[in-house]
Amino acid sequence: MFALPLSEDVELRPLDPWRAEEFLAHLDRAREHIRPWVSPSFVATDLPSARAVLQRYADRWATDSGGIWGLWWRGTLVGGVMFVSFDVTLGVCEVGCWLEPAAQGRGVIAPAVRRIVDWAVRERGIQRVEWRTNAANSRSIALARRLGLRHDGTLRQVYPSPRGRIDLEIWSVLADEWREAHPPSTDDSE
Repeated sequence: MFALPLSEDVELRPLDPWRAEEFLAHLDRAREHIRPWVSPSFVATDLPSARAVLQRYADRWATDSGGIWGLWWRGTLVGGVMFVSFDVTLGVCEVGCWLEPAAQGRGVIAPAVRRIVDWAVRERGIQRVEWRTNAANSRSIALARRLGLRHDGTLRQVYPSPRGRIDLEIWSVLADEWREAHPPSTDDSE
């Protein structure tokens, strides 16, 4: 079993389709909190749709075009990180994340995003990492800033929503910027 400790209380683990029941229970706790910020296709409402979400990411992982990992805080799935897209040929990927309310403010997400971005840049040769977020999602924008990403621009009224069309901010970091800001630690060589 693969589990990567990120802190004393937090582990990063693959979020495989066989975890659909646990994923659905997590979404039941997180659904209303994350609904405004994530794709409707991500917010599963029953076991078959939860399994389908995880299977889509398993298929992306198998074809080297994405992936998803869960974050367990003290043994409970509380959120996760993902490569929404991953293209080694172009050298571009998009990262994303989500978190249920009970886990906010516990330093759970940033270390996990750092870990997958670092892997993408150092191990897979990704040259540009993108972060796309609803322009109204202040927490997501604050995290992009903390991670050292730069605001590339805003796509105005790009997606429909129940409250009108939303603006989408694009943030990014280039491989050389990432490596300069995040030199490998001695722990990374183990």
